Amino acid sequence: SYVPDMLERRQPHRAAHLEHWKRDIDSGALRLAGAYGPVDGALFVFRGKTRAYVEERARTDPYCLAELVPSTSTVDWTVVVGADLGTP
Repeated sequence: SYVPDMLERRQPHRAAHLEHWKRDIDSGALRLAGAYGPVDGALFVFRGKTRAYVEERARTDPYCLAELVPSTSTVDWTVVVGADLGTP
């Protein structure tokens, strides 16, 4: 979840936040990510990483470090229908 007024409050941290996730994007581990509408949280879809890895990456995200994300949750997910996002 995000703090109220996230759109305004994130601006000083946005570049660092995007850079933080770049290695996971470049490696193909981070398959999809984006904020909910309304902007009260976000979803990140990983493939081929452990829950501990994902939780550590979230914990060290600049938004979390700036206390803009008061809580996170990590769940395992199995694609049942739809396109598989390919091999990690």
